[in-house]
Amino acid sequence: MAKVSFNNKEQVFFKSLKKSVDDYFAKNQIKKTGNYKLYIKALILFPLALFLYAFLLFGSYHAFVGIVLSIGLGLTLVSIAFNIMHDACHGSFSGKKWVNDTMSLTMNALGSNAFIWKIKHNIIHHTYTNVDGVDDDIVKSPLLRHCPTQQWKPAHRYQFIYMFLLYSLSTILWVYLTDMLKYFSRKIVVTDMKIPVREHIIFWVSKLLYAVFYIIVPIYCVGWGAWLVGYLLVNIAMGLTLSVVFQLAHVVEKTSFEEAGEAPKVIQSEWAVHELMTTANFAERNKMISWFVGGLNFQVEHHLFPRISHVHYPALSKIVKETCNSFNIPYHSYKTMAGALASHVRLMKQLGSKQFQLK
Repeated sequence: MAKVSFNNKEQVFFKSLKKSVDDYFAKNQIKKTGNYKLYIKALILFPLALFLYAFLLFGSYHAFVGIVLSIGLGLTLVSIAFNIMHDACHGSFSGKKWVNDTMSLTMNALGSNAFIWKIKHNIIHHTYTNVDGVDDDIVKSPLLRHCPTQQWKPAHRYQFIYMFLLYSLSTILWVYLTDMLKYFSRKIVVTDMKIPVREHIIFWVSKLLYAVFYIIVPIYCVGWGAWLVGYLLVNIAMGLTLSVVFQLAHVVEKTSFEEAGEAPKVIQSEWAVHELMTTANFAERNKMISWFVGGLNFQVEHHLFPRISHVHYPALSKIVKETCNSFNIPYHSYKTMAGALASHVRLMKQLGSKQFQLK
């Protein structure tokens, strides 16, 4: 795969935007990292997850209650991923590195690996968003076709239906397949990965602890059958929610795609403009959704300023919109989550057609 670069010689747009954002923080005398709003979330979500986990293992309840609580545990864990893990992995949870490093390990507690995810997400996805052949987030073929340049398969005709089943399995695939493939190949799509000795240790200790707390202890406490049902429900809730929220940011009708080929490719826009063209917001005014997904309904702001905590995104969105208007650059957004989801389904249905491809 050839090198992909951007036309960043002047970066007129981003220089202007960054100055406005820096002025906002300086004028209001606030830090770019998390504040009490984020820490309150952590104080709510961590105890809630521990309570649900303990009650499911040691409590007395009806089977229906167990089903509801298992789904609730999955949603709580995924909210921890959205709010705490995501900010921490970007270094924006706290101004202290050791706090970010510690909180980023919540990714390992969910079964995946923070070190690999930082390379996959922070470096590759945030630099080459929606660039087919580089961005691992859209490399799902042959099961899913996420952009027009990917090879079409007959099964893709029905992907807009079966994709939700695959999304619901995503966290299970993290644990048992995709992490392992990346770890042993030392590669994420076309990007080589060097793993320090410390990260090797963390990788295997985390996987062992995952097996202990998600498999061995629950089976001992509730038995095989109840464990399997609960385990699947927790992961279905996590996987489906994670996948849908991230898909609504990039694989919708308003966003665009690029392709990396054998020849060196220079994307003619500056990097920040590319991020605007390939990213979309949704449900910006819905405070409940914003709280639950950790501000990831403001993906435009997140992609432009990934090292700023999500608690600041609603305020930053006004600045970004004003700057986009002044430079006549589109700002993609859907009023509701349902609208964004419908757009994702429509695009996936279009991509299921053999005729829908870039020339």
